[in-house]
Amino acid sequence: MTAKRSLTLHSQAGKELPRIDAFADLYLKGVRPRHGDVIMIAGRSGTQKSGLALFWTANMNLPTLYFSADMSPFTASTRLASLLVGETTGQVEKGMTGPGRSRYLDALAESQISFAFGSPITWTQIDEEIDAYVELWNAYPRIVAFDNLMDFQGAQADYQEQMTVMQGITELAHSTGITPIVMHHASDKGWEAKTNPWNPPSRDQIKGGLSEKPSLSLSVALDPTTLDYRIACIKQRMGPSDPTASSYAVLRAEPDKTRFHALGTRLHRASSAR
Repeated sequence: MTAKRSLTLHSQAGKELPRIDAFADLYLKGVRPRHGDVIMIAGRSGTQKSGLALFWTANMNLPTLYFSADMSPFTASTRLASLLVGETTGQVEKGMTGPGRSRYLDALAESQISFAFGSPITWTQIDEEIDAYVELWNAYPRIVAFDNLMDFQGAQADYQEQMTVMQGITELAHSTGITPIVMHHASDKGWEAKTNPWNPPSRDQIKGGLSEKPSLSLSVALDPTTLDYRIACIKQRMGPSDPTASSYAVLRAEPDKTRFHALGTRLHRASSAR
């Protein structure tokens, strides 16, 4: 295939994903998530990686297949309803037992997110779920989220298997045009995790060095005292990035509603302690 023919055939695949208001600060820093790119969201335990992926895909409003090994069906559907209607997960849970439950069900009916549950995630499951999706909608989903990398069969602690999974996810993107979003862990050990736990981990803290494989890798952290949510771009194939994660965008998080909000167009830099 000549370079001219390749660009002609695949020019649509590289278009930017729909922008969402909450990511204004991130876009200002030159981050451009694109269709067909493999995207990683990495962070330490308890940093709302799943919440961010769910919020992001819900607000892009593209046909999405979400593989959840990290959340139960009840938790995932409750969090999605919560972010759609703007109520806490506790309010949604209580409301589902009352006469107003149709409000949540109607909101979910309008969502373009479909869930696939089960742990571990297997390639057989992925093939079957995507085949079923195509059978139902006569098209591939535009987004496929994997929550998370270490919940793939055999990948819990095996670096080689994690590399194999990432290669499979990359092949899925290249062969179908799907945009995969995969969640992954950063180390909770080490000096930086202890001294700067609320700052995004640098690229060398992402387990297995696997943040180097995707086209776009985002490192995230949540400050529980202020609810500032910090996102650093530690790898971007077609744009600026900072592997040290010392430059980051800041959002405001509402964990109990699985919502995130823009704080404005300010740029933020971590303290020199990083």
